Amino acid sequence: MWILVGICTTFSSAPSWAVEGATAAGPIGGSDIRSAILPPPGLYGGAVALYNSVTQFHDGSGHPAPGLDAFGLTNDVGGAFFLYVPNFKLLGGEIGLAGFAAAGQNCGQLVSTVPRRCVAGVGDPYFELAWSRSFGQLRPPTTTGAFPIIEGLVLDFGIGAVIPIGKYDQQTQAMNGVSPGNKTFDLAPSMAVTYTTPPLIADGTEFSAKLYWDDYATNPVTQYHASPLLDVDFALTEHIGRFQLGPAGFYVFQTGQDRQLGAVVPPDGRRLEYMAVGGVINYDMAEYDAVVRFKANTTVFSQNGVVAKLFVISFAKKLF
Repeated sequence: MWILVGICTTFSSAPSWAVEGATAAGPIGGSDIRSAILPPPGLYGGAVALYNSVTQFHDGSGHPAPGLDAFGLTNDVGGAFFLYVPNFKLLGGEIGLAGFAAAGQNCGQLVSTVPRRCVAGVGDPYFELAWSRSFGQLRPPTTTGAFPIIEGLVLDFGIGAVIPIGKYDQQTQAMNGVSPGNKTFDLAPSMAVTYTTPPLIADGTEFSAKLYWDDYATNPVTQYHASPLLDVDFALTEHIGRFQLGPAGFYVFQTGQDRQLGAVVPPDGRRLEYMAVGGVINYDMAEYDAVVRFKANTTVFSQNGVVAKLFVISFAKKLF
């Protein structure tokens, strides 16, 4: 149960990038701590709430895009998720199947001549199949109510997919920059690492990172094709009794140029590069087989992407 926080995670791991283009695969709010660890066999579930405020869109030079004189987007999202870990081993590791779905209201305005508009609906669900193996040892907690800690190295390999069945509004996406769904299938292999030290500062220092490779299909409505995206989520945290806290963030970049109807999207292919950092705090409730987590981050730099502040709170519990 010490990895419950690993599934306390929204429409995607990152804020909306642009009117149309790349969105990152992954759980609601993104992965961060304990990202390579699967829990013991069982069925887990939880809920998450997210607020995202976008105040600017930067062009390829990293400056506010000219012409967007009234830019502002907000996302109010609620979601649910599950994780199932069967009771058998494969090559010495565990297998997990996770699913994430979210719904909410997205509001946006790009230019002063087009009024702000809101769209509510269900977003595109995300599913992931993962294999995780620990090369460390399980250490009992030092505080009542905390989960045991895996000291040492844990590796995880997975494959995920964003299924484009959510509500898609082409008009509001084009005119207001918002749509609950994106109408774009995304297949995303992933790998993750978690390493926790012996007690040095408090109960152990943990480094976690997860890499997603997002490979997009073409939007069948607009014929927009986003180039592949690399997304690295990371966290450096300390276990302190029931708590785990520290800095967390993510870095993404596209490997090529976006195209529409076969032509490079003007003016520069909208090649995205983006980084956000902030912090995460987790609270273990081992007596209830549950955890609560809060995370916030803000944009550090953005090219062909947004400037945003993101807040996520989540709850996860073992069900069976």
